[in-house]
Amino acid sequence: MTQQHPITPPPELVEQWMRTAPHPSNEHEHYHYITFCAAQWGSDQELDACCEWLEQQTLCGHWDLLPSLCAARRPKPPTLKQRAMKGLAKMIENGHLAPDLAAEIRAVVEMAPDE
Repeated sequence: MTQQHPITPPPELVEQWMRTAPHPSNEHEHYHYITFCAAQWGSDQELDACCEWLEQQTLCGHWDLLPSLCAARRPKPPTLKQRAMKGLAKMIENGHLAPDLAAEIRAVVEMAPDE
């Protein structure tokens, strides 16, 4: 009798991914989506297992270690404001904006709320 690997998604989850994947007529996108979901799910399971293992170790007395590990391994995508500031910096660097206009745009972007 073979045992299932611990990082094997449950059939219900695979069914859910198949239902939410792009239309099956585009086979490449369909399989790419399911593969992406499976890879993400598996890596999340591994990270959770590592955090659980670290919690059980006496060497893990630093309680800020686990949130830091998770933040480092699952960084949040940049906010719209961060992307805008980066794009603005690139335009300034390439000389596509006059300094006075760049300063005005920067001031407007900085007023935008952080997401």
